[in-house]
Amino acid sequence: MIHQVYVGALTLDLLLGDVRSLKQKRSVVRPVIAEVRKRFPGVAVAETGATDLHRRAEIGLAVVSATAGNCTEVLDQCERLVAGRPEIELLSARRRLYNGED
Repeated sequence: MIHQVYVGALTLDLLLGDVRSLKQKRSVVRPVIAEVRKRFPGVAVAETGATDLHRRAEIGLAVVSATAGNCTEVLDQCERLVAGRPEIELLSARRRLYNGED
C-alpha cells in the first residue's frame, strides 16, 4: 500500500521595525526562527532571502505530513506566530502544497 506524502512550503516576506544594520536585523530574525523551531519541532525554518537588506527579511518554512489538512494547519499556525510579533510586519505569505503526484 502506497501512502500519500504532502510537503507544505511557506515563504514569509517581512518588514522589520526600527532596524538600522544587518547586526540588528540578525537580533530580530534569529529569535523568530528559534521560536518557530521551539514551538514546531517538526518544521524546517530558515532565513531564505533579502539577506543584504537590513529592514527586510524572508523566512522559509516547510513541513511534511500524511495529510494536506495537517500541512495547512501547521503552516497557518506558524504564519500566525510570526505575524503576531510586534517588531515585524508581515508583507506577504506565499504557500505551496506538494504531493506525490506533483
